[in-house]
Amino acid sequence: MPSPAYDGTGIEHHVIPSFKFTSDATHSVRIAYRSFNSSSPRTVLIPTCYGGRINTTLTFTAPNQSLSSYRVVVVAMLGNGESSSPSNDPYFPTELDYRDQINAQYSLLTEHLGIRGLEAVIGFSMGGQQAYYWGCMYPKFTKYLVPICGSAKTSLHNYAFLEGPKAALTNSVDYEDGAHRAKGRKPVRGLRAFGRTYCAWALSATWFRERKFESMGLSNVEDFIKTRWEDPFESWDAEDLLILARMWQAGDVGKTRRDGDYLKALESIEANVLVMPSRTDTYFT
Repeated sequence: MPSPAYDGTGIEHHVIPSFKFTSDATHSVRIAYRSFNSSSPRTVLIPTCYGGRINTTLTFTAPNQSLSSYRVVVVAMLGNGESSSPSNDPYFPTELDYRDQINAQYSLLTEHLGIRGLEAVIGFSMGGQQAYYWGCMYPKFTKYLVPICGSAKTSLHNYAFLEGPKAALTNSVDYEDGAHRAKGRKPVRGLRAFGRTYCAWALSATWFRERKFESMGLSNVEDFIKTRWEDPFESWDAEDLLILARMWQAGDVGKTRRDGDYLKALESIEANVLVMPSRTDTYFT
């Protein structure tokens, strides 16, 4: 789930002057990232997830955790507000593709950081989808892929669920059919409705039934929805949320091939893959 307070600690940037998107648009982009243990010979890449920022994606990097001896590069997706996005670039393209994310990350690693291969790509949710794309697009570049609660092709169920939060945002009175930005207004009601609508999808029915929010110091479900979903999503930009949601809905590694064959794309992966699903995940696995 998103965090309401932004933390920019340690974040650096790589600029790609003429980046070509899969839509054929060419535009300068800035990739935000944070690097740990730069002297280590083994590198792990961790892309952000939906609603994630770089400093909320420091998976396993703390001392004595599983990646503490690796060089870890955490990279922000295009569109998440840290890398180039609608919120920080008025000329940013209107559509994104997962292939854009991977090509930009490849540029960051090879051209800017001088990295010639990865030990692993590890990602949760949309980060997991990016891991699959990495395996299909650059099959010799990484030894391992670890998609956590992610899919190589967005399911119809997942597509349909995303239509709910999107509709809550775009049909809000203060979104004004997209005119809010030109008027310098933030669609607060729409953003809060987005978070409220999303909330039940992120956690299982069992989680709510067992009142797990109480372990977070919250006495009731309404406090959980407000403080952990409405408040954090209010800090986001509406167009960033929407462009990433559309990219998520269109996720399909078959697009990395001319014939569009999803299964053949998966067969082309040369890395060892550790797929980590969740029995209570309601849309990815």
